[in-house]
Amino acid sequence: MSPRLWLRRILLWAGAVSVGVAAIVFALGAEFANDLHQRMVSVSVLLPFVVGPAGLAFVVWATRRFFAGSQGSGIPQTIAALGVSDDKLRDKLLSPKVAIGKFFLTIVALLSGASVGREGPTVQIGASIMHALGRLTRFSRIEAERGLILAGGAAGVAAAFNTPLAGVVFAIEEMSRSFESRTSGTVMTAVIVAGIVSLWWLGDYTYFGSTSAVLAGAGAWIPVLLCGVVGGFAGGAFSQFLIMCSRGIPGRIGKYAGEHPILFAAYCGFALALIGAISGGTTYGTGYHEARNIMEGTGDLPNAFGILKMFAIISYMSGIPGGVFAPSLAIGVGIGHNLSTLVPYAPAGAVIVLGMVAYFAGVVQAPVTAFVIVIEMTDNHDMIVPLMAASLLATGCSRIVCRRPLYKALADQFVQRFQVSNKGSEPPR
Repeated sequence: MSPRLWLRRILLWAGAVSVGVAAIVFALGAEFANDLHQRMVSVSVLLPFVVGPAGLAFVVWATRRFFAGSQGSGIPQTIAALGVSDDKLRDKLLSPKVAIGKFFLTIVALLSGASVGREGPTVQIGASIMHALGRLTRFSRIEAERGLILAGGAAGVAAAFNTPLAGVVFAIEEMSRSFESRTSGTVMTAVIVAGIVSLWWLGDYTYFGSTSAVLAGAGAWIPVLLCGVVGGFAGGAFSQFLIMCSRGIPGRIGKYAGEHPILFAAYCGFALALIGAISGGTTYGTGYHEARNIMEGTGDLPNAFGILKMFAIISYMSGIPGGVFAPSLAIGVGIGHNLSTLVPYAPAGAVIVLGMVAYFAGVVQAPVTAFVIVIEMTDNHDMIVPLMAASLLATGCSRIVCRRPLYKALADQFVQRFQVSNKGSEPPR
């Protein structure tokens, strides 16, 4: 009944509500940007060739000029903030200024047609809100430096995907790689409150639609093996390429990107418009609607959607803010759709879900998070065992191609670059 303890609880609840509201507003803004870009495409297929280069060039300019540290997914920055002991560095990674820049610049990137997601940025925004809360109160050191950051990131995942359980698992498996008893209550409270806000505002919806398809019979494990191997190697190659690009694109292209980052971003925007034109406009944005159409068997999408969406990785090469969660899930849906033709005896919906979880697990190398997120998003609990098996197999295959988990590798690079920038060098790209 201590007044001080109740003050901390109230502030924690208020922070969790703020994370939930921010995630919902971010989701609505991202959907508005996606819809507006689709309207541009419907007016003229040539508009993306103007809006894309101009938009990405502006986002990179604003990121480098005003919001250094907001580029990329946002999850690596949050992981880096958990692992550093330098308060100044942590404040730079999770500052309100960076969170605001992440919010608006990601929406502008989506409006420009970039193939990015909002979930990773939501994690950094949520962690920034809770970190700011910790600075205003007298929480203990471990709560302020780990518990609140973990709670903010987990609450961001829960509210962004409308998947409370996935938020907890994500905090355990991906962001902290451990679960400390002193932070568990903080994480659980934030996730539950943020989840309640999301359910109250948006209702109990399934993120990528729903499917009741299941695997049965002796041949049921063939699709699991097929999707696990193909999705795992493809996801691992995707992650390895992202890590390589984050270190600096090799060759003349990388040299030009370093010397002329804004012009390079404009060229990336032009390339995205070209890919979008080839795909019939399906590779722009997050990929939510396209994945839902494939999952539910509605809409007319190209057979090469998954491959073309993967080529849209050029969005991340440009140096703009944006996540890889949603695009990776959409790519996995496309790969699963292609693989379903190789096993015609299996329900296409089941193979598509396996492709989604396998590719996503291959990218993030967090198998439990992958299958929990997919189960909660598709509301198909009858596929738990096949999804778990495909996720574990894909993670193993991914590690053959990409030795280090994507977010951990990117987090280490963020720390190194910020340390260099503090010594008077150029700010990190």
